[in-house]
Amino acid sequence: MKLPTIFRTASHQRFSIKPRYYDPIKEEIEERTARIKMELEQEGEIEQDSDSPSPRRPMMKGSFSTFKSNKPRENAVFNSSTLLRTLLFLGMVLSAFGYIYVGPQIFTYMGYAAAGIGGVYYLLRFLKSRKNA
Repeated sequence: MKLPTIFRTASHQRFSIKPRYYDPIKEEIEERTARIKMELEQEGEIEQDSDSPSPRRPMMKGSFSTFKSNKPRENAVFNSSTLLRTLLFLGMVLSAFGYIYVGPQIFTYMGYAAAGIGGVYYLLRFLKSRKNA
């Protein structure tokens, strides 16, 4: 049975080979069609498609809008795993130093502090959801 953890473990890499089939007839037809279409566009007999990229220029439309940046979302501060790890680390360091300087009562104090902070957080969250409704 796997124990719950806050760290992600690496999964196994799977081998998958995607076979590529070479069809010379199909490739020749596509080449000829593209060449004829380009010749007709140059002569002005057909209009250039703005949706299909021409062989001379790459298709740039929408390529920047599909990029997902690494910027965190502004409303997801408490969902960040980095913040959670930092708080856990600080809690462990504070409990270690508190145990050395105060004694075992530090765990009681930290429990009260965690319950108070959690209560204030959920109260603010409840009031915010009630305000939006």
